[in-house]
Amino acid sequence: MKNIGTFYIDGRWVEPCAGGARVDIVDPATETRIGQLAMGTAPDADRAVAAARMAFPAWSESTRGTRIALLERIIACYRDRIEEIAQAVCAEIGAPIALARTLQAPIGLAQLQAALETLRSFEFTGTRGKSELRREAIGVVALITPWNWPLNQIAAKVAPALAAGCTVVLKPSEIAPLDAVIFAEIMHEAGTPPGVFNMLFGEGRVVGERLASHPDVDMVSITGSTRAGVEVAISAAPTVKRVAQELGGKSPLLILDDADLPGAVTTGVTQCMTNSGQTCIAPTRMLVPRARYEDAVATAAAAANAITVGAPTDPATKMGPISNRAQYEKVQRMIAAGIEEGARVAAGGLGRPLGLERGFYARPTVFADVRSDMTIAREEIFGPVLVIIPYDSEAQAIQIANDSIYGLCAYVASGDTERARRVAAKLRAGSVRINGAMLDITAPFGGYKSSGNGREYGPEGLTEFLECKSVTV
Repeated sequence: MKNIGTFYIDGRWVEPCAGGARVDIVDPATETRIGQLAMGTAPDADRAVAAARMAFPAWSESTRGTRIALLERIIACYRDRIEEIAQAVCAEIGAPIALARTLQAPIGLAQLQAALETLRSFEFTGTRGKSELRREAIGVVALITPWNWPLNQIAAKVAPALAAGCTVVLKPSEIAPLDAVIFAEIMHEAGTPPGVFNMLFGEGRVVGERLASHPDVDMVSITGSTRAGVEVAISAAPTVKRVAQELGGKSPLLILDDADLPGAVTTGVTQCMTNSGQTCIAPTRMLVPRARYEDAVATAAAAANAITVGAPTDPATKMGPISNRAQYEKVQRMIAAGIEEGARVAAGGLGRPLGLERGFYARPTVFADVRSDMTIAREEIFGPVLVIIPYDSEAQAIQIANDSIYGLCAYVASGDTERARRVAAKLRAGSVRINGAMLDITAPFGGYKSSGNGREYGPEGLTEFLECKSVTV
């Protein structure tokens, strides 16, 4: 049992204030309790913010060399504990151990390294006309992170915030606390000055709301659902603080008529189902030429049926459970909605896979005969569910792709890269990946429309944590 009963505030582990609840840490593969977690209250948030505010003047005036040295130490400590991190992610969210070792844990390290390289060359000062331009730390920042790719989101926010000279209050998801505690221990082991990094757990409507509305918090960066992002923005509005949001997605994959259809479909299924479909940029809407529609459906169904679903501790497992009961039940409701609205189940469907009687396991599901007005084509499911929609022309494919409140990511498959680029230019999404390209964490990342605002990664991500000052003589 792993009981987490303290928060990391002002350089030490402290007991929560009175009145906070405790929640169970649940293994999604077995539905059993593996620990308990103390949840914070508004006074706990106030303590963390006060520590960050006290530390801000000195840290904001620290040199580039000082910040580089800290990030280098954090990276070294993270590297030493990477297997422990992978095991934690496997236990708390059910990520297959192979995925945890090859992506979930390493991507946090990669984000730290990318932020370090950005800091080495970032231009904090410059000139324009008769003025000197200065980019200065925005202040105390509250970082709210989700459970699906926990280390990626934590590192992608903490590292550039520190590089910018900000001090941090991190509120990780209570569903994924084990890896967050290790991360806080790494920050301590690396010699982060007291108050520069603080972490506490708590419900969004309690701790998250207090951080967002706190007058001494200068910025909030949240990764989560669109609903959560809206609530944070509303709470933040009276204090006129900056809010950066990386929110939901319903990403299209446009397979053009000159693409390698079997390869594009199979790759699309893999990208959709990875991490049990719990990825905001997953290509969950597959758009294919009507003339090749049934071939695409058959290929997708075969690819989905070939996915090995099982215990996350088994190295052969390709897909583990959904990470928590609430999300599992939502996925089941969405699959039921697809059936009720007339979509055809080409693979998967309701319930658990055969042979799995316990755990939040969902079946890799492919829907055919889907219309753009169906619930499963419009709402983010956040599970292993793919919908396939036919189109009659390239223009119609682009129209269907853009017919969404979301705009986080889009995918294009084509035998002609220049054609794919022309299509990409017409897609209303923050990033477009062509022919199975992997995520590039040096390029800016963020969404259009209800997928959020602001950008993470690279110089653009660091700039989010800075104010621009002009000095004119």
